[in-house]
Amino acid sequence: MAEFIAWVLVLAIAAYACAGGTDYGAGFWDLLAGGAERGKRPRWLIDHAMAPVWEANNVWLIFVLVIMWTGFPTVFQAVFSALWLPLALAAVGLVLRGAGFALRKPTRRLAQRRIYGAMFAVSSLVTPFFLGAVLGGIASGRVKVGTTASADAWANGTSVLVGLLAIAATAFLGAVFLCSDALRFGAHDLVDYFRVRALIAFGAVVVLALIALPVTHDDARYVWDGLTGGLGLLLIILAAVCGLATVLLLLRRSHGWTRYTSVASVALTVGAWGCAQRPYALPTSLTVADAAGAAHTLRWLLIVTAIAIVLVGPALVVLYRLDTMGELEELTDSDTGAVRTAGDNL
Repeated sequence: MAEFIAWVLVLAIAAYACAGGTDYGAGFWDLLAGGAERGKRPRWLIDHAMAPVWEANNVWLIFVLVIMWTGFPTVFQAVFSALWLPLALAAVGLVLRGAGFALRKPTRRLAQRRIYGAMFAVSSLVTPFFLGAVLGGIASGRVKVGTTASADAWANGTSVLVGLLAIAATAFLGAVFLCSDALRFGAHDLVDYFRVRALIAFGAVVVLALIALPVTHDDARYVWDGLTGGLGLLLIILAAVCGLATVLLLLRRSHGWTRYTSVASVALTVGAWGCAQRPYALPTSLTVADAAGAAHTLRWLLIVTAIAIVLVGPALVVLYRLDTMGELEELTDSDTGAVRTAGDNL
């Protein structure tokens, strides 16, 4: 039962990496869109593409936290004790990001929009980086039961590379999704704009992955061995195939399946990490079985999780489906033309 719940936790992390990661990627491109005039159309597209789903995507993060502290309280305590600083910075980023995104849209004054937009965009880099740094600290075996907080637990080679990979992967997802969003909103000039950025982001992922090879070999050997053999290697190969398929589809300007292949590449990578850590929750000091809570707690967690999947899962599927079909919100002609509103020049 403990191993099954651990896999549910991995699946929830993968869901958040894909759903929340796409939103972080949109924020990344918002940051690099340019000044007020140059970046107006990309930012309008980002606002309208994210608006229906960005709050729902954070459900996966809550799901991860609930499973972790209920099913594996020892892991929860160890991680939050040793890595409280990057987790706190990620949480601050989450709050500022949501506030910036929610407040900049109704704001009419250009100066205030810039402030809120900067909060949203910068936090979209800060949060995935520190969440990736936390995963890197865990994967490298620096987090153990009783480990005190220190910079070495998250400011090491593996953590930094995983944090940068998280930013690059989210940028890749965000650009791929925005290509499709540009098509469905009729902003055809932005399709190639984000297509080029998706290809650049994928190149960054490949470069960072190659740099990470020797670093993880020396610094996270147990996870390295799991990723280079058995099921972990198979999932990594499948992730690479899905990533290359996304690139090929982008080059052919065939955007129908790019969302699915890009999501599959990220989700399979998270799954490979889960396989590589087996049987450990904290390599190489704490197994999943030893970290699990009481048997009756796990049983209730399993029941509640099943109920949540039955009740919430279909609703999220319908929400995502309606969003991708463009049924929830449309860009008007004024939006796509980025018409200046009263007060924008103040």
